[in-house]
Amino acid sequence: MLTDFALAKSNPCGNNDMAYNNQKDDDLTDFSQIASQAAGSLNIVRADSSNLNIVRADVPSDDDNADGSLRPKMLDEFLGQKEIKENLSVFIQAARERREPLDHLFLIGPPGLGKTTLAEITAHELGADFKVTSAPALDKPKDLAGILSTISPGTVFFIDEIHRLKPAIEEMLYIAMEDFELDWVIGQGAAARTVRIPIPKFTLVGATTKAGMVSKPLQTRFGIIQRFNFYTHEELASIIKRSAAILNTKIDDDAALLMARSSRGTPRVANRVLRRMRDFAQFYGDGRITLKITEDGLKKLQIDSLGLEHYDREILLSIIKNFGGGPVGAETLAISIGEAQDTLEDYYEPYLIQCGLIQRTPRGRIVTAKAYEHLGLEYKASANNQPSLFE
Repeated sequence: MLTDFALAKSNPCGNNDMAYNNQKDDDLTDFSQIASQAAGSLNIVRADSSNLNIVRADVPSDDDNADGSLRPKMLDEFLGQKEIKENLSVFIQAARERREPLDHLFLIGPPGLGKTTLAEITAHELGADFKVTSAPALDKPKDLAGILSTISPGTVFFIDEIHRLKPAIEEMLYIAMEDFELDWVIGQGAAARTVRIPIPKFTLVGATTKAGMVSKPLQTRFGIIQRFNFYTHEELASIIKRSAAILNTKIDDDAALLMARSSRGTPRVANRVLRRMRDFAQFYGDGRITLKITEDGLKKLQIDSLGLEHYDREILLSIIKNFGGGPVGAETLAISIGEAQDTLEDYYEPYLIQCGLIQRTPRGRIVTAKAYEHLGLEYKASANNQPSLFE
């Protein structure tokens, strides 16, 4: 079909550009081959999950992939994010009544809060096909062209980590989002031409954990922008009890609430903790997850009541013992705990700041009195960790 379309738009002046036409046929044949190869090659690129900490929501584990049954399929099964659900329900219903694809959707938020799940729910609610990929998997423009040329009308196309798109692919995506066409260059040198190839109308769902790294031209092409917030303890407890029911595991309410408090406000972490507590309950008890089983299990996993794990406490103790409570720079702190600076700043620090355990100042990181109390240490205010007159 693509070849026929291109031939219909070949040189209208007759035979005086035969060489160009022959080259164009070859190029479009290549394009068709690219499309057929890409039809079944959509995969999400996942980082190596060996030696993964349970509370590391930024890197999916094998358990997350294997237990897809815990993902809700429809909006009424999705717990939490009330405002997003209400707005998206209106937009989806309106699009269905008009028999149009949903406007392009941009989801922003930390890892593990349900962006991929909500994208899949959107496809189910619309009764549309769902295709998934991630920005790092799209290496060349032909990868994107192959995918978009094989989708069916109304398809929900999900791109994870969209802030990592390469510029050439992003430029191709602009036209696809606005005009539902692909710009394809055929020929070489002076004979090079651009052919616009129509594609079915679709809904692009882009997800990112770093909205500031997404270019403004790309952001403005999304008609619906939604930001995810961390979940409350009550919302996470409800998610844990729902997941336990799916896993045919009995759980006490107080145990679910303790797990919720230890899950960093993130459903992905909550489900991981639940699966590990199920293992402890099966090994040490009768299979029922009780408060005692949960307390003992979290202790064995070195996860405390705030959801802090070993490295979180190492960060706090390093600042206190090695740097007198702070201030200390991110690079120095990362070296002292043997962790990459990016991981420290992107993953560990935000949660510690949200918990009120450290402060980020122009001079560096400072541990708060609450951190001393949580670690069972005596707080001694010093001149080093007092803010200066000019901060």
